[in-house]
Amino acid sequence: MAPTAAAAGTITIGGDLTVNRLGFGTMRIIGPGAIGPPPDPEAARATLRALAELEVNFVETSIAYGPMISDLLVREVLHPYTNMVIATGGGLVRPGPSQWLEEGRPEALRLAVEGSARLLAIDRHDLWQLLRIDPKVPRDEQFDAIAQMQREGLIRHVGLCNVNVEEIDAASKFFTVASVQMRYQVLDRTREVVLERCERGGIPFITYFPLATGALAAPDSVLTRVAQKIGITPGQAALAWLLKRSKLIVPIPGTSNPEHVRENAGAAAVELTDEQFAEIGRTGDKAAMLRGPGPRPRFE
Repeated sequence: MAPTAAAAGTITIGGDLTVNRLGFGTMRIIGPGAIGPPPDPEAARATLRALAELEVNFVETSIAYGPMISDLLVREVLHPYTNMVIATGGGLVRPGPSQWLEEGRPEALRLAVEGSARLLAIDRHDLWQLLRIDPKVPRDEQFDAIAQMQREGLIRHVGLCNVNVEEIDAASKFFTVASVQMRYQVLDRTREVVLERCERGGIPFITYFPLATGALAAPDSVLTRVAQKIGITPGQAALAWLLKRSKLIVPIPGTSNPEHVRENAGAAAVELTDEQFAEIGRTGDKAAMLRGPGPRPRFE
């Protein structure tokens, strides 16, 4: 029997949502630049259908992906979300391909929460994440608006994305931070201090683009040599490294290829030795040094 995400073990979000530690991100089931429908809608649907058999029961989406298209595909294929946690979020809008615009006005956050609930056909979000703190709006106003919606029962648990340690502490005065989602992978560990803060507080750390937008899963990946030594694929090596790095990490690799999602699920069963873990880390460090200290995408 092929390995499933269950082999990665579980993590509990917010004290009562237990999911397997290898999830799925939906930004790759929509069009290029996260705008419009997927080039191959049936492949995207087949990818989502494969999640249940692979025991991938944590799915991250957003009203901003598409926009709306990701939520609609998730609803079409996965509703009523039996034994599955759907995490969604707002605070960003997509004005054009590969463009993000922060939108943290309280009324806009409410529209995102209520709109996404309608798209997903749910009464309450199990996990709703603020995708970006809007620098144009006092952050306490944003946190207070989210806390109010949680009190109203629109949101069960609140998460944050793309934040620093001080922002996690500030948000914690308004609501319990149930998760933190960040760009983090073997090639880019610039947010290590945020992971360490999450480890101190026992906060699940969701990692988006864990395969560096597919680069780490490619046949010519920088991890090819070490992966071949272990007998796994480069993408599996990258995911297995994350799963071993911290018991709080929940990678959410995205793809619109059902075979790729099956390959990713296979990483859950990979148990790296300490030496293999260290070698993958060293390989990532060398590749990052060669790439140089250039700017990282804010949010792709």
